[in-house]
Amino acid sequence: MNPLYIIWNPSDTALRIGHFALHWYSLCWLAGLLLAYLIVRKLYREQKIKDELFDPLFIYCFVGIIVGARLGHCLFYQPDFFLSSWKHVVEIFVPIEFLEGGGWKFTGYRGLASHGGTLGLMLALWLYRRKTGLSLWQVLDDIAIATPVTACLIRLGNLMNSEILGRVTDLPWGFYFVQAGPEMAAQPRHPGQLYEAIAYFIFFFVGWWLYRKHPQRVGSGYFFGLCLTLIFTFRFFIEFTKDIQVSFESSMPLDMGQILSIPFVVLGAWCMRRGLKAGK
Repeated sequence: MNPLYIIWNPSDTALRIGHFALHWYSLCWLAGLLLAYLIVRKLYREQKIKDELFDPLFIYCFVGIIVGARLGHCLFYQPDFFLSSWKHVVEIFVPIEFLEGGGWKFTGYRGLASHGGTLGLMLALWLYRRKTGLSLWQVLDDIAIATPVTACLIRLGNLMNSEILGRVTDLPWGFYFVQAGPEMAAQPRHPGQLYEAIAYFIFFFVGWWLYRKHPQRVGSGYFFGLCLTLIFTFRFFIEFTKDIQVSFESSMPLDMGQILSIPFVVLGAWCMRRGLKAGK
């Protein structure tokens, strides 16, 4: 065994008090949403947007992301399972699992897709814009500046959960994902979750630097396009280091994550072009 390989075997639980357990994944989601909340509040105040117009934004974003991410996972990756019976349809929306012998258990939402979360967020922001009367492009740009922070922390949550594993590698920073089971832990794998987390952290500072340099571009769609283009272009290429998530992907030239990323890259490039033309 290469001495530089990392034995990755953390508990997925950050805190336990009696029967209550706070999982790292949930904690990372909450931390990501909180940081985005604080960043966008700062942007709204700098742009002289009234506080009462900001207050409902968090609820719209939270519901849109969670619902969209959950539907995206169930319909894009496991439609044959979740649409096979009424019980599984219920499991899409309610964080429980029906047991074979009767009864049910609480599981939380195990399975959230970033592409679905992005679509859900876009729909939520459109509804928010209709309620507040703010410019949709301004709202999209402000949210996009903060989004990479949330994406970074979500991927760290995936890392703590030992999920979305990479392909087998002989690179010295390969991870042995012990919690993924004996078969998956038998060989070192790319820590794809960590690759993405680092990239999204960098993307945040790129977007923040450009915002400080060109604040007049907020409202043009430029920052929304930049966020989509950076994140989903990177997502497309990083998928080559990941193992397949569902069996039907094994016969596909591109996996589902790559196929779903392409329209977001195209949309992002168009929005950036629109924003640059508007700036001129």
